[in-house]
Amino acid sequence: MSENSIAENSNSEHSWLTLADRVAKHAHNYLTGLNAVATGEAGGHTVPLLLLEVSQIAVAGAQLGASTDVILPDNWEPDVGEDPDLDMIRQGLAERLTAVDEYAEVFDPYKDAEPTVYRLSDDLVDVASDLVHGLRHYDADRKLEALWWWQYSYFNHWGNHAGAALRALYAVSASARLDVMEEPVEPVAG
Repeated sequence: MSENSIAENSNSEHSWLTLADRVAKHAHNYLTGLNAVATGEAGGHTVPLLLLEVSQIAVAGAQLGASTDVILPDNWEPDVGEDPDLDMIRQGLAERLTAVDEYAEVFDPYKDAEPTVYRLSDDLVDVASDLVHGLRHYDADRKLEALWWWQYSYFNHWGNHAGAALRALYAVSASARLDVMEEPVEPVAG
């Protein structure tokens, strides 16, 4: 192997590890924010905080999407065991999002014409579940496996749920800000 090949491999590995560190940080922040909302620690800021958290994890997803494919050397994912049960978070989110939990979304705007009913609480936890799975690899010092999982599951699962949740949360936020009561207008004397 030439010195240039060694340097390229080292730089490539360094950039992968840097991306893994960045995604892990976003994942931890997302999970912390989601937990704060689910347990009621966010107070009356549920939707704005969720909009912020989903937007930030969507940035991490976009970075994964813009990167070349992560390929594991052995082309298999090491077992990390059972992922934690996130139903308590899902339930807490559903309780805090009661009025806006259900929404309609077109799953694939290029293939589907009919909207499907989604739940924000489900979408948010689906994203969390995939992030947690990757974090388990990351915390076991298998950063490349974590990065592979996050990228694969971004395209296969959590990217769609994050995008749908982001649109729904944006709609709720925009509606709350733009739907103001009309003030009565006094007739102009003339």
